[in-house]
Amino acid sequence: MKEFYIEESEKNNRLDIVFNTRYPNFSRAHIKNMIDEGKILLDGKRVKAGEKVKPNQKVLFEVCEVKPLDALPQNIEFEIVYQDDDLIVVNKPQGLVVHPCSSTRDGTLVNGLLYRIKDLSGINGVLRPGIVHRLDKNTSGLMVVAKNDTAHTSLARQIKDKTCKRKYLALLEGNLKKDEGEIETYLDRSKSDRKKIAVSSSGRLAVSGYRVVKRYTTACLVEFSLKTGRTHQIRVHAKSLGHPVVGDDVYGKAVKGLNGQLLHSYYLEFTHPRTNDLMHFEIPLPDYFENYLKKLKVI
Repeated sequence: MKEFYIEESEKNNRLDIVFNTRYPNFSRAHIKNMIDEGKILLDGKRVKAGEKVKPNQKVLFEVCEVKPLDALPQNIEFEIVYQDDDLIVVNKPQGLVVHPCSSTRDGTLVNGLLYRIKDLSGINGVLRPGIVHRLDKNTSGLMVVAKNDTAHTSLARQIKDKTCKRKYLALLEGNLKKDEGEIETYLDRSKSDRKKIAVSSSGRLAVSGYRVVKRYTTACLVEFSLKTGRTHQIRVHAKSLGHPVVGDDVYGKAVKGLNGQLLHSYYLEFTHPRTNDLMHFEIPLPDYFENYLKKLKVI
């Protein structure tokens, strides 16, 4: 473990910014992960990345070697649903990671975008060019990607202001009691497993609307509408209802023949950053999802 003390000149700054200034070889994203995982402590306590620091506080941290990451162009297979001078709408396949990280250094959607697209926005840095929002590795479906910073700022604001509409279809284990409803919880890192997200009394507010589309004897097909966009939000909310997403090996159980959860981003709506036209896109379920549904018996 290493340590340093907060200086007078650093007071009232965020912990992650102070740490990044001291250790610029660590990316902000990596620093946040270290803080979330309890590998960076302030006065011996776990805090959030945005915690404001005070003079003479002690920062204690584990030394984690970080090799530099580069997002290089690679020929990655994915579908471009729409493209113009400002943005791209892609259909991300299941199993494709969105951007490089410490565990997945290449072979991501970003690597594929760099191979096929000349210009992408630079707001999120060299590892996440153009990425406005993300989907989990094993979640398929629609994503919008920004080609320039103006488009990126507009799209990010729409997501923050909840004017960008995102709808998902998920197959849940068993059957929900209600045909529709809304789930409102706080989500935070699990205390027992920092790689997981859990419903908590603190953390960030997460709100999901849901509507049962079809009921089967052993499962139900449910449409989720995101009102916030937290990590693993739908998967954790489904688990909190007692009905995990089918095939989710993190919050439910793995299913033979499936490569991950049956969760698909099928609908996306936003206002075009340049023209102000209302844009909406809808795509069908992937074949593996449809084939699984065909094996089930409708109630």
